[in-house]
Amino acid sequence: MSLDHLSTQPLGQRNHTESVLRLAIVGLGLVGCRHADAIAQCGDIELCAIVDPSETAKAKAASLAVACFDDLPSMIMAKRPDGIIISTPTKHHAAQAMQAIEAGIPALVEKPITDDLATAQSLVEASEALRVPVMVGHHRRFNPIIRKAKSIVTSDSIGMVRAIHATCWFYKPDSYFDTAPWRKHLGAGPVSVNLVHDIDLMRYLCGEITHIQAQASQSTRGYENEDVAAALFRFDNGAIGTVTVSDSVVAPWSWEFTAQEYPIYPHVAESTYQIGGSKGALSVPDLKLWHHDQEPDWWSPISAKTITSDREDPLVSQIRHFADVIHGTDTPLVSGREGLRTLSVIDAIQIAAQTGQTIQLTDSDGIIKLDNASGDFEIHKPTLTKPAI
Repeated sequence: MSLDHLSTQPLGQRNHTESVLRLAIVGLGLVGCRHADAIAQCGDIELCAIVDPSETAKAKAASLAVACFDDLPSMIMAKRPDGIIISTPTKHHAAQAMQAIEAGIPALVEKPITDDLATAQSLVEASEALRVPVMVGHHRRFNPIIRKAKSIVTSDSIGMVRAIHATCWFYKPDSYFDTAPWRKHLGAGPVSVNLVHDIDLMRYLCGEITHIQAQASQSTRGYENEDVAAALFRFDNGAIGTVTVSDSVVAPWSWEFTAQEYPIYPHVAESTYQIGGSKGALSVPDLKLWHHDQEPDWWSPISAKTITSDREDPLVSQIRHFADVIHGTDTPLVSGREGLRTLSVIDAIQIAAQTGQTIQLTDSDGIIKLDNASGDFEIHKPTLTKPAI
């Protein structure tokens, strides 16, 4: 399956002779504030409005000298920005993104694109029909480390990819859940909130995932969602992938600790992804490229060289790319359809963990299929069984 990018044209929503592009942020929580900081680093882009009814957001908006609105329609009517960034809880993404594109305004929607596949499909189809782009905030694709890893994998430096493993382990404090109680509910566990990043990168680096098996365990803190899960994948190129995730494990093996992407997290010199090929192997984000000194042979010495990459804030790069998409000079690196494909894998993990079945994803007829499923079972999140991509 190819990575489909939405074809766009300049939308005529602004006078392109103007030097500054105007963006609005919906939801000024943890991620929304990071977007605001990223916009501040782009001299030709400005934050023109915030949508968030909370007193904290209103105070932050006042400190930034930016207008703050209680709802999205009011903001669109008053400000009509050139683009809208949606960083609210996932359950609000679809409705808010639809309001944006129906107004002809491109949207950058935080990951995951929505909280169910049917709604995501409707949003993507509307975006494509209206020719108003939707980007999904899988910002790690903009990290120079990932761009370098992608070039290594596609250049045949490690040969044919045969296996990939990803680890996503960390311990979230109780305050993380107490300040935003929606994080305690079904669908807001680390599979959907955190692992979605890793699944997107596994797809980006190694190709499409076709079969999924998974296991998950209930939160030890008593929340509705899981706090540890593991999945086994088959890729369409025959490679096998494994991944484990937990937000209740004390460990250094997570992107946050290893990539130095966000200074708030302490850094450790470890890796989180291992990609194995027929000629060599690559670990990420440390970018160690492993080869045998002679022909591949488990009795011959093996050594690594560390590949260097640039350092830049991927959120800033994502904002600049979003600006290019708005101007019509580029197409989304992570389109709505790309976000939909990643969401289909996440939902398949949830189904596989609940049913014990192997889930097959097919893109030809647009339906998630359960391979060799037998017996009756109940999906606690009904939308997971609706048509995918």
